[in-house]
Amino acid sequence: MRLRLIQIDAFADRLFQGNPAAVMPLPAWLPDPVLQAIAAENNLSETAFHVAELPPEAGSAPDGEPGYHLRWFTPATEVDLCGHATLATAAQLFDDVHTDARRLHFWSRSGWLPVTRRDDGQLELDFPAGLLRPVPADDRIATAAVAALGVDPEARLVDTDLVLVLRDAAEVRAAIPDFTGLRGLPVRGIVVTAPGDTDGVDFVSRWFGAAAGLFEDPVTGSAHSQLAPYWADRLGRTRLTARQLSTRGGTVGCEVTGDRVRLSGAHHRYLDGVVTLPDPVD
Repeated sequence: MRLRLIQIDAFADRLFQGNPAAVMPLPAWLPDPVLQAIAAENNLSETAFHVAELPPEAGSAPDGEPGYHLRWFTPATEVDLCGHATLATAAQLFDDVHTDARRLHFWSRSGWLPVTRRDDGQLELDFPAGLLRPVPADDRIATAAVAALGVDPEARLVDTDLVLVLRDAAEVRAAIPDFTGLRGLPVRGIVVTAPGDTDGVDFVSRWFGAAAGLFEDPVTGSAHSQLAPYWADRLGRTRLTARQLSTRGGTVGCEVTGDRVRLSGAHHRYLDGVVTLPDPVD
């Protein structure tokens, strides 16, 4: 069996920036252990798999527009939501299949996720907004994360990820994680974030994996669906520009609209290849 594999740098201002995602169109779903093995072999933050057939619970794609069933796997596990791999999947489909379409829809573990192609060439994701809640100062998980990162946060918050708010971007850059200490924590990821310190950047962040089986993620779109509402409230505006301060770095446009967050970014296609699997696959 031969399957296409497309690698795309998402939330990338240029090639070799942003977060690389593998996108694999499938004629039908393979067994879950095979999908997980492929993701582990690809060894990227996420591998996105999509099929054209929608499950019964999805119904039809909204507005009669193209719709696909989308799933995301890290090298260790399947996840409920992923921003950069959704952007990469939409980029592949807009380039290869729906060249005249303006919007696509993905059915996922997080429901329907629309992606719009903007006039400036960027793609805009429409994600559910997170709601960060305060964490008590004596919380065991937060205390362990603070120790593993060597930071002194001014706020500890949690939604899907544990978020540590630092005083400035310099502290975000200086954080040195003890990945052994982070790996065992029962939370998807740990985020450190602070106000931006460069022109045009409202807030910055870094994301470190825990239960997701990752170390430092280059750009984490889904984390911004949690961070954007917090910073929108704190800064008093709904449109923000974020920068993730990983080694590769990436820029995420954010717009908070009620219980949804629109995340926008550029992308650059890096690789078109073929994966060869034994037939039958088991």
